[in-house]
Amino acid sequence: MKKILFIILGSLLALYLIYFAFVYFVPYSEGTRAGELIKFSHKGVVVKTWEGEISQGISGAQIFEFSVLDKKKEVIEKLKEYQGRYVKLTYVERFDTFFFWGDTNYFITAVEPEQSPHFNRN
Repeated sequence: MKKILFIILGSLLALYLIYFAFVYFVPYSEGTRAGELIKFSHKGVVVKTWEGEISQGISGAQIFEFSVLDKKKEVIEKLKEYQGRYVKLTYVERFDTFFFWGDTNYFITAVEPEQSPHFNRN
């Protein structure tokens, strides 16, 4: 009986590890988005994650929500600095997320300031 229980628990653990590896190493899509950085916060009760939003439309009509992994220290510092400015975000979209990574499937890998398209160049 103990051997069967051990095999079942071991199989469940192996399946979870395979799923975790798949979610971590196989991106669903990659790309860039630009907009005004309207929110960036470190939130959570037990596990803190970095979450943010950019506005891609007029009056916040189109909001892009994203997460940043804790290991991306440079990206976190730049997002804090660029709060309220127009930015271009490079992201990786994953099939799923885990509670300790963030609330969204979009994870920012790079950020840079961008010229607003609403800026009058004349």
